[in-house]
Amino acid sequence: MAPYLAYEEKGAQASTLPPLVLIHGHPFDHTMWTPQLSAFSACRRVIAPDLRGYGASPVTPGVTPLSTFAEDIATLLTDLQVDEFALAGLSMGGQIAMECYSRFPERIRALVLADTFPSPETPTGRKSRNEMADRLLREGMRGYADEVLHKMVAPYAHPDVAAHVHRMMTSTPPEGAAAALRGRAERPDYRGLLTRVTVPTLVVVGEDDEYTPVSDAKAMHDAIPGSTLRVIPDSAHMPNLEQPEDFNETLATFLNHVDEH
Repeated sequence: MAPYLAYEEKGAQASTLPPLVLIHGHPFDHTMWTPQLSAFSACRRVIAPDLRGYGASPVTPGVTPLSTFAEDIATLLTDLQVDEFALAGLSMGGQIAMECYSRFPERIRALVLADTFPSPETPTGRKSRNEMADRLLREGMRGYADEVLHKMVAPYAHPDVAAHVHRMMTSTPPEGAAAALRGRAERPDYRGLLTRVTVPTLVVVGEDDEYTPVSDAKAMHDAIPGSTLRVIPDSAHMPNLEQPEDFNETLATFLNHVDEH
C-alpha cells in the first residue's frame, strides 16, 4: 500500500485551468518549488508533493523504483480529486514524470521536463549509484551535500539559494535517498516513449548544468514531437531556484499556450 505523501497545495481549487503538479529531484523536497508555488498559485491550483523517502513523507528503506514514485503520485492526485493536470519534474523528478506519462498519459495535459534525461543507466552508472547508496547509509548526507552543492547550483548562485539547496540535501533521510538511488540504477529507457508523446511539452535546462547538459535537453527536444526547448542562462542544475524569474516566465508562457488550446 502506498504511503500517504506529504504535500503543499496552493491556489484556487475552483480554477478551470488544469492544476500544476511539481515533482522535485534528488535529494531534495517540495520546497525546491517555492518560487513556482508562489508564482502560479495566483491563477491555478498548484500541488508539490514530497516524494516517498524525502521531506515529510514516509521512508521505505530498500529499493524505490521510479514506477513506485509514479504510483504514489497517481494515488495522491486521485485522493485530491485531480483527474487531469500539467506535470513538471526536474532531474529525477523529470524521469518520474516520464514514468507517469508511460503509465497514465490520459491524465496529463502538458509535460515539463527540466534538467533531466531519458536514457537508462550504464553498467558503470549502476555501480556508482549503488556505491553512493551504500555511502549515504554509512556516512549520512552531509559529506555528499558538501561535495556536489556547486554542481547542483552554479558557484555564482546567490548564497541564499545555495544554502536552501544544501539544507534540503542534508535534511533528506539517508534511507530514502539510498532507496531512490538503487531504484534509479534500474530505470527503464524512456527514449522511445518520448517519440510517442502527444501532449504539449516544454524541455528546459540550465545553461551551465553539468549533470544534464544542454546537449541532453536538445536531444529530448528533437525526440518529442512539437516540443519547446528553453535554455536558462546563468544557472546550473536547478534553474527554477537559481533564476526563478526567467524560469517562471518560460513556464508561464508555455502554460498560457496550453490553456488557450
